Amino acid sequence: MSFNVRYDTAGDGVDGWSHRRRLVAGIIQYHNPDIIGVQEAMAHQLRELEVLLDGYEWVGDPRDSVDAGGEHTAIGYRAERFDCAATNTFWLSEQPAEPSSVGWDAAYPRVATWARLRDRDTDDDLLCLNTHLDHQGADARVEGIELVLDHLDSIARDAPAVLMGDFNCVVGEPAYERAEGHELPDGRRLVDARDIATVTHGPTTSRTDFHDLLPGMGIDHVFVTEDVAVDTRAVIADRDDDHYGSDHLPVVVDCES
Repeated sequence: MSFNVRYDTAGDGVDGWSHRRRLVAGIIQYHNPDIIGVQEAMAHQLRELEVLLDGYEWVGDPRDSVDAGGEHTAIGYRAERFDCAATNTFWLSEQPAEPSSVGWDAAYPRVATWARLRDRDTDDDLLCLNTHLDHQGADARVEGIELVLDHLDSIARDAPAVLMGDFNCVVGEPAYERAEGHELPDGRRLVDARDIATVTHGPTTSRTDFHDLLPGMGIDHVFVTEDVAVDTRAVIADRDDDHYGSDHLPVVVDCES
């Protein structure tokens, strides 16, 4: 599952995190992903999800070294199924190891978190990379995804890989096109899960204003290496009587290698 949970801000009023956190947790519990990548989750939001959700371990660093409570692109995984063999967070900038660094024409620091997860039963590895590209800087989105793909090339080795996140661009835009079909050093290519899923479900957009869907904004994506089979891909439009869980809908992909 890839889920931009919307950062906690008082400006959201009745749609603020305190009114949505149990809904967000309930959506995750109901769909029960083994692995979840969240975007925009502040440290206290992660802590609250950790309390509300049983069985997940979380990895990832905040994007801002000054505000340790700031946003994360964290990865949660079911500890009963996976061990985390390695993980790291890097900045989407010309100084990827420099905390808080802002790249190119981005409005904010942007980060990516990866985790090499080892299946306890099979001892097989799965490489997961979760990111959030900038909403404002077109150059930052392209350069940022280039950096993400460079890292993926160096860390995936022969493991099946999943790249997920809020790309802040739709199918056909430059950053998306750069990821689609990207060839890893071993010859495997990245493919959009929507293109190879046996079953697809849900709206084509993944954005809301908390109350209504915003058409034409399918900006949340999940890519897999072509050695991964995708059974279903769904954009989850679950909500309660008051609102959706976030201003983004989660994308859920059921896959196997």
